[in-house]
Amino acid sequence: MGNEIILEMTNITKMFPGVLALDKVRLSVLQGEVHALLGENGAGKSTLMKILSGAYKKDQGEIKLFGQTQELGSPKIAEDLGIGIIYQESNLIPALTVAENIFLGHPIMQNRAKIDWKKMNQKASELLADLEMEIDPHELVRDLGIAEQQMIEVAKVLSKNARIVIMDEPTSPLSNTETENLFKIIRKLKASGVSIIYISHRLEEVEQICDRATIMRDGVTIVDIDIKDITIDGIIKYMVGRELKDKFPRIDKTIGEEVFRVENINAGPKVKDISFSIRAGEILCIGGLVGAGRTETARAIFGLSQSSTGKIFVNKKKVTINNPQDAIKAGIGFVTEDRKGEGLVLKMSVGSNITLAALKDFTKSYHISMKQEHQIIDDYIQKMNIKTPTSDQLVENLSGGNQQKVVLAKWLLSKCKILIFDEPTKGIDVGAKIEVYNIINELAKGGTAILVITSEIQELLGICDRAIIMARGQISGELTRTEANQENVMLLATGVNINKE
Repeated sequence: MGNEIILEMTNITKMFPGVLALDKVRLSVLQGEVHALLGENGAGKSTLMKILSGAYKKDQGEIKLFGQTQELGSPKIAEDLGIGIIYQESNLIPALTVAENIFLGHPIMQNRAKIDWKKMNQKASELLADLEMEIDPHELVRDLGIAEQQMIEVAKVLSKNARIVIMDEPTSPLSNTETENLFKIIRKLKASGVSIIYISHRLEEVEQICDRATIMRDGVTIVDIDIKDITIDGIIKYMVGRELKDKFPRIDKTIGEEVFRVENINAGPKVKDISFSIRAGEILCIGGLVGAGRTETARAIFGLSQSSTGKIFVNKKKVTINNPQDAIKAGIGFVTEDRKGEGLVLKMSVGSNITLAALKDFTKSYHISMKQEHQIIDDYIQKMNIKTPTSDQLVENLSGGNQQKVVLAKWLLSKCKILIFDEPTKGIDVGAKIEVYNIINELAKGGTAILVITSEIQELLGICDRAIIMARGQISGELTRTEANQENVMLLATGVNINKE
C-alpha cells in the first residue's frame, strides 16, 4: 500500500431543507488502500459519497483528487476523473447483455455510427477474466445470479478506468463463499493501485478487508483510524457515541398458545412441503444459506406466490390466502426484505407510509379523519424514534434505518397478530439494529407471534426462541434455543441430512 494521498475532502458541508446533512466533514484516502467509511444510518456516509460521485453538489468545502482541486459538478465529471461507484441497489439493465451493461454509455465504436460489437464483447470478457469470472458477455443479465451481477457492476466501473471505487454494502446480497470471492477481487484491485472506499455495517468484514477507517456520526467526522489499532467494540462506541453492551437484548415474556400454523406449503422448486407453528409471544427464526427458499416461503404464506398450495391456520381456524389483502385481513403482516421496492412508497411522505395499511381505521363514510391520522403519525414517529424533520418529508429522503422504522410503524399500526420479518436488519447500522430488536421483543411480549427470516447466524442465535433451518427448499431441522449454536445451524443449513433427489 502506498502512502500517497489521492483523495482529500476537507470541510465538506451540505444542507437539505431543515437538515444539516454534512458539517465540515473530512476524508482522505491513500493510493491502493481499502478505506472503510463507517457510521450509523443517517450519519452522512451516502451524502458524502454522492458528492464525491457527482450526484450532489457540496455547499462548502474543497475536494482534491490526485493533488488537484476539483469541482465534481456531475457523475460524468467524476467518472472522467477516475471515480466509480457501486451502489447497494443494482444499476444493471436486466434485458441487456453483460457486455452492453458493462459499456453502457461508453460503447466501443468502430466509427461514429457503428458499435464494434466484436471488440466490445472481447473487452468485456477480458475485464471479467481479470475478476476471475467466466461469464459469457452475450448472456442476458436477468439470467445471472446476484454474485455474478455484482461482478458485472465491478467490471462496469473498471471499464471506465476507475482509480477510486466506492462500494456501498457490496456483500449484503452475497453468501459467505461469494463474499470471500469478492474479497479476493478487492485485494487484487488494491495490489494494482486502485483505492476502495468500503461502506458496510458488517464490522467483522471491515476488520478483515480494510486498512483504515473514517467514522462519522450525525454528519460530522468523528475519527480517522488504522483498523489494526481498534476493536469492533471500539468502532461501535465511536459510531453511536456510547457503548452497546448487549447487541441482542432479551426481555422476560410468557409464550402462550399456538397462534399460527402452516401445513405442507409448496410453491415451486424452492418451497417444498413446509410445515411449522408459532405460539403467542414466540420468536421463531428461519435460517439457512442463500437460495435455501426462506424468502420464497414467507412470500407464499403472505399470498405473493401464485403457485402456492397448502393449509394456513390462524388461532387454529383455517384461512384462505390468495393475495396480500387476504393475509392482512387474517391478521398477518409482512416486513419485506426489499423495503424500497415493496415496503414503502418512496414518493409519498413518512406519515402517509405509516398509515398506509390502516387507513380504514381513520375512515368514516368515505372521509379520512386528518386530525386523528396526524396525531397517530406523530405518536409513531416519536415512539419509533424516526429521525425526520417533519411527517411530510418524502420517505425516500430518510436513511435506511429510519426507512425500516417507517415500515415497522406501518405494520405495528395495523395491529397484526402474526408478523413476518424478512431480513429486518439488512443494511442498517448496529444502533438501529438494537432498536429493531427491542421493537420485536416488545411485540412478542404483547403476544404477537413473530417469524424472523435471517441470513446472519449471530442474529438468529441472539433473538430466537426456536429456529427452523432450511436447505434446498425444505426444512432440514428444528432447534430449541438451547440447541441453537453455530455448528448445529451450519450442519442443518448445508442440508447433509436431506436425501438428494
